[in-house]
Amino acid sequence: MPSNTPKSSLMLHRINSPASITTNTAACQKRWSPLSCATPVPETVARYHTHVVGPNQCCSAAVQHIAAPVSTVWSVVRRFDNPQAYKHFVKSCHVIVGDGDVGTLREVHVVSGLPAANSTERLEILDDERHVISFSVVGGDHRLVNYKSVTTLHPSPAGNGTVVVESYVVDIPPGNTKEDTCVFVETIVRCNLQSLNEIAENLASRHKSSL
Repeated sequence: MPSNTPKSSLMLHRINSPASITTNTAACQKRWSPLSCATPVPETVARYHTHVVGPNQCCSAAVQHIAAPVSTVWSVVRRFDNPQAYKHFVKSCHVIVGDGDVGTLREVHVVSGLPAANSTERLEILDDERHVISFSVVGGDHRLVNYKSVTTLHPSPAGNGTVVVESYVVDIPPGNTKEDTCVFVETIVRCNLQSLNEIAENLASRHKSSL
C-alpha cells in the first residue's frame, strides 16, 4: 500500500460524516477543465479532461509521472476487466456485459472501510492509439453518484517516461461539502496512481533485465 494510507482512512471517515453542503451558485451546467497552467499537457490530451460540471458537482484531476514507457503503463491501465491490478481499494471485478469494447459493464466490489460495497461501471472510451480510457459509474451501493473518470497517457516532455492524467467529475453527496468530496476522491485517485507508478516501473525494470 502507498505510504499515505493512514491519510486515506481519515478521508474515508470524513466523507461519511455530516457536514454542511456547499451549493454551486451557477444556474446551469458549464464546461470546465481541472488542469491548471502548472500541468502542461498537449492540447490533444487536455481536451479529454474538459468536463460538463453541474451546479452540485465537483471536478478535479491528478497527475503522475512514471519512469516507464507509455506502452508499459498502458498495458496495465487499459485492462477494464482488471482494475484491481493497481487499484488497492478494489477487492474484485467481474465483467457482466460486453467483451471489453466500449459499452462493457463491470461490477466492482471494494474493500471494507469505504462508504461503499459495490459499483457498476460502464466503459465509455478505450482508445489504444491515443491511450485514453474513460468509465462512468451507472449503479451500485456507494455515495459517488454520476461519477465519470478519464485517464490519459502521453510521453513525458523529457522523453524518458510517461505522464498519466486522471480527471473526474462527480455529484456532491448530501451532507458533504465540495471540499470533502474532492479530498475523498483525490485521495483514492492518488493512491491508485502511486500504485500504478510502482507496478509500471517494476514491469519496465524486469523488461530491461531480460534483454
